[in-house]
Amino acid sequence: MARYVHAVPNFSEGRRAEVIDEIVGQVRNREGVKLIAHYPDPDFNRTVVEVIGQPGPLKEALLDMAGKSYDLIDMNTQRGDHPRIGAQDSIPVFPLANITLGECVDLAEEIGREVFDRYAVPVYFSGENARCEERRDLDFIRDGQYEGLKEVVHLPERAPDIGPAQLHPTAGATIVSAAASGLVAVNVMLGTTDLAIAKKIAKMVRGPSGGFSTVRSVGLPLTERGVVAVSMNMFDTTATPIYRAYNLIASEAARYGVPVVGTQIVGTLPQEALITCAEYFLRLEQFDRTQIIENHLVDLAEDVRCPPASS
Repeated sequence: MARYVHAVPNFSEGRRAEVIDEIVGQVRNREGVKLIAHYPDPDFNRTVVEVIGQPGPLKEALLDMAGKSYDLIDMNTQRGDHPRIGAQDSIPVFPLANITLGECVDLAEEIGREVFDRYAVPVYFSGENARCEERRDLDFIRDGQYEGLKEVVHLPERAPDIGPAQLHPTAGATIVSAAASGLVAVNVMLGTTDLAIAKKIAKMVRGPSGGFSTVRSVGLPLTERGVVAVSMNMFDTTATPIYRAYNLIASEAARYGVPVVGTQIVGTLPQEALITCAEYFLRLEQFDRTQIIENHLVDLAEDVRCPPASS
């Protein structure tokens, strides 16, 4: 059976449409690879790309995308509201179908080595590939961002895992990782421009500072919307459902007299993550997943592809 991997690479450009198109073009129309969508954000000056594919073709597509990012983005002039350390800031991969987490860890190792061998861009490993516990957390690696990391990259605790103890002069560095399941990115927007409030709430929500162990969050301004957001990466929406994190944010915001004005889901998410929210907020009783009619279409399609053998 064919094996499939889910990848969510992020590069540090969300404003120049022609640059974004050229970078994302590296994963379009590739055999064995499907581009799901890409999500430019001008406030963050960052683009999130969602792509799935077979391990070999996907690896080559991700490496080509990284190379184009390095060619077209100069970190010395790049500015944005999202923490970042490089032009191709991160390349996370996740098992999707017929592939194990261990195989994805190996794939991430291959990608990391190739990034340095082909482009001389240093690599930090995170997630399941982290060389120490602190580096499992992206916030630790990104502390100080590109500008701050340049000043301390020579220190053993901040040096890359692959490459010399210095950043590429224009491309910075890239974080490569594997994890058990794809993260769900959620922005809860608050009806205020006071960034301090969003940062205080984000600190309460994220695991390392006492919040949910499977959530990492930061407070960020959404300048074009005229609001701030608690931006979360949710690594396990079964252990920590979206509604639980949302309720905590709404409750804490109410302390400051601030409403929640909207919620954004960036990228894809499991169907189950939304069903659990519906069960909670609608107080559904004895809800059965077979009540979702589209699930029956999936079963019907399977029956059509695999008709029973004639007797």
